[in-house]
Amino acid sequence: MGRILHAGLLGLLGAAIVHIAVLLLLPAITEKDAWSRLADVRGLFALVPISGQQGEERLLRLTDPYFEAAACRFDLTEGLARVHASGRIPYWSISIYDRSGQNIYSFNDRSTASGDLDLLVLSPVQMMELRKNLPGQFEQSVFVETPVEEGMVVVRGFAPDPSWKPTVAAYVKSVTCTAE
Repeated sequence: MGRILHAGLLGLLGAAIVHIAVLLLLPAITEKDAWSRLADVRGLFALVPISGQQGEERLLRLTDPYFEAAACRFDLTEGLARVHASGRIPYWSISIYDRSGQNIYSFNDRSTASGDLDLLVLSPVQMMELRKNLPGQFEQSVFVETPVEEGMVVVRGFAPDPSWKPTVAAYVKSVTCTAE
């Protein structure tokens, strides 16, 4: 009887280890991650709306209906990535993710001197080159030096009530993502 109990407990322990390992490895081995979904819709340096309107299928799942969002994939081997928008909304935030979806950097409109969205994502080598001779157009930009070459930028705009929805949606759609 003791051997049966021992074998049963070992079997349960083994099954638990396998299930936990599968759950932890799932994000790394899945084929339809955020990068793949965005790549299916548009190429690099192209802004993709991800929040969708009510009733539309959303590209990525967002849990907060008060936010409008868009994403842009970048590849720093093609040049530094610049994300820029004009205008004002009550609140915006931006997050930079590596290709596997790990957050590298985040900030919001309260983190900039002017409140404007003007971001440069660059590699350490690009940062050294840019520091040698900073163009005037980048004087108010936020610089994010990343250790990765490929990644995603996600811009979110907050609409505090339904009357703000069109303004925030227009602002998010006006965001540009370019290789400089």
